Amino acid sequence: MAINYASKYSQKIDERFAREALSGAAVNNDYDFEGAQSINVYSVPTAEMNDYSRTGANRYGAPAEIENEVQTLKMTKDRSFTFTIDRGNFNDTQMANAAGAALQRQIREVVVPEIDTYRFKVICDNAGTTKTETVTKETAYDAFLTGAAALIDASVPITECAAFVSSSFYKLIKEDSSFIKSGDMAQQMLVKGQVGMIDGIAVIVVPSSYLPENVNFIITHKAATTAPVKLSEYKIHDNPPGINGWLVEGRVYYDAFVLGEKADAIYVHKNAAV
Repeated sequence: MAINYASKYSQKIDERFAREALSGAAVNNDYDFEGAQSINVYSVPTAEMNDYSRTGANRYGAPAEIENEVQTLKMTKDRSFTFTIDRGNFNDTQMANAAGAALQRQIREVVVPEIDTYRFKVICDNAGTTKTETVTKETAYDAFLTGAAALIDASVPITECAAFVSSSFYKLIKEDSSFIKSGDMAQQMLVKGQVGMIDGIAVIVVPSSYLPENVNFIITHKAATTAPVKLSEYKIHDNPPGINGWLVEGRVYYDAFVLGEKADAIYVHKNAAV
């Protein structure tokens, strides 16, 4: 891309709109990957209930051995970027390409959206329930309530969940007359990106491009997905060898995992493909 020199331009930079991370309410950092690329997570099943017998040797029932189940979580996303700012270009653009500002722009517009998009994909790919149907403004609120009911049936604490809705689904549900009469979209900005609540569930509207294709909304409890960021390092080198100016480098080592025993705490609603 050509450098826009400042002789005919304002010193004010035309910045693109960008968002802070939106997936924070969907994930946790409960597991420690320090010093390891992968960890094993153990889960223990339960025993069946029996009718107690007042006679015989095994009055509580036949004892069954409880065995561990193991899920291995291995980090895979080791990502980086780099760019330079030549000192001559820096001077000729009236210092508009300041290295620090350029780095912040890279994190805000590239790094954060990539991590958000990846997390939502992992969550959708491993959801306990995925429902696919055509949704309209007459059925949007009912579709949302069906998702909430599925989590309630799975014994998920529904008031601790968050819903991530596409911009198109947000429009539909706001136009649904049933929601207008019964919903409680109270303006309580408690979570980043939150626009309100529906029946006690925090609602966060995300760009449709952040969600997998045809996904209308996700309802999830953050306990279901662990999302470690093991390394997040950014450097600005002043006059490194071979460059009169600045070399900017960044590396982020991250991943996301849905825990097998908590997949039922995720509900995904998708539009039927046209």
